[in-house]
Amino acid sequence: MTEIEILYNGRCPICAAEIAQYGRAAQKARAPLRFTDLHSAELAGWGLSADQATRRLHARAGGQIISGFPAFLILWENLPRLKWLARLLSLPGLRQLAELGYNRIAAPLLYSLHLRRIAKQG
Repeated sequence: MTEIEILYNGRCPICAAEIAQYGRAAQKARAPLRFTDLHSAELAGWGLSADQATRRLHARAGGQIISGFPAFLILWENLPRLKWLARLLSLPGLRQLAELGYNRIAAPLLYSLHLRRIAKQG
């Protein structure tokens, strides 16, 4: 099995909590997943700036970078208890709705919250 690396924002409490759950599930299932906090990653190897990396979830599989909702599909496909979700949300129509929800609501909201946290710190 080819290892799949998941790049996530470890400073986002929501993202970190979700990834922690995925990490436990991956370890239990011995899934070929590795989770990397973007704040400790060599982003040049991903071809991403820090801002680009922060805006959405990314995965690297077989040298290919997958971003956004498709990265979630790859993640879920490799977790036995979430394979059903990957299959369901891969169906035509549902996939487009899920991508729209991620691209228009979830990702921008999480990015906005990230910017607010940074502003409060600064």
